[in-house]
Amino acid sequence: MMTPMEEYYNKFNEDKRLNSRHGHIEFVISMKYIHEYLDRIMEERGLEKKAVKILDLGAGTGRYAIPLYEEGYDVTAVEPVRHSLGVMKKNCPGLNAFQGNAKKLRRLASDTFDLTICFGPMYHLVTKEDRVKALLEAKRVTKPGGIIMIAYIMNEYSVVTYAFKEKHVLDCLLDGRLSDDWHSTPVGEDFYYYARTEDIEELNQEAGLTRLKIFSPDGPANYMRPFLNALSDKEYEAFIAYQMSVCERADLLGAAVHTVDVVTL
Repeated sequence: MMTPMEEYYNKFNEDKRLNSRHGHIEFVISMKYIHEYLDRIMEERGLEKKAVKILDLGAGTGRYAIPLYEEGYDVTAVEPVRHSLGVMKKNCPGLNAFQGNAKKLRRLASDTFDLTICFGPMYHLVTKEDRVKALLEAKRVTKPGGIIMIAYIMNEYSVVTYAFKEKHVLDCLLDGRLSDDWHSTPVGEDFYYYARTEDIEELNQEAGLTRLKIFSPDGPANYMRPFLNALSDKEYEAFIAYQMSVCERADLLGAAVHTVDVVTL
């Protein structure tokens, strides 16, 4: 039987989201930082692209794995949803991609990858124990001194959109999905986890990871989809430039839709 997450992603068009204007902002800014750290790795270790090993955990249909592979990097992609994996393999037959779970990377040897991208798993690991397991596995397969980039969906986004905008707030307070301090808590078969910045810091401490940087690749973009869609091309380019400029601002991170935590071993 399929898990609720598999059923969801078999129906949800993730490519459509990522190719939308708000999704494109997330991609452009994430890739900017990915390349920044790849350049750093190549310079520090004296490597050419083909010698740089990248792991993409929760790779989806290959939004990041495929272009990085096409750029000449040695990319391995792991994806738990069979349908998404099939799309990725069809779109890029040469990519080393297989079905797997971020908590148990048994097929992967320790100290293998220079850069590990974890842009999906933390969205759906609803217990702290599982989140720490995934971080420890990412740490295990990454080379000493390597880089891990971990994406989170932020707590206040779920409160503002699902609870208030979509008018579920009273039900969420009643069934325990929102605590007294407005912290989102998965209940029953919920399969989304929403973080606050202090939650992310606590996970790093438990996994023994050191932060290099934290940024938001999309900021408020998801909140304002219709307004982004109404912008002219030049206005839209200006918004990307704006978000690129403020994406590391600590005072904006908690209210963003996504953050990416850049850590090292």
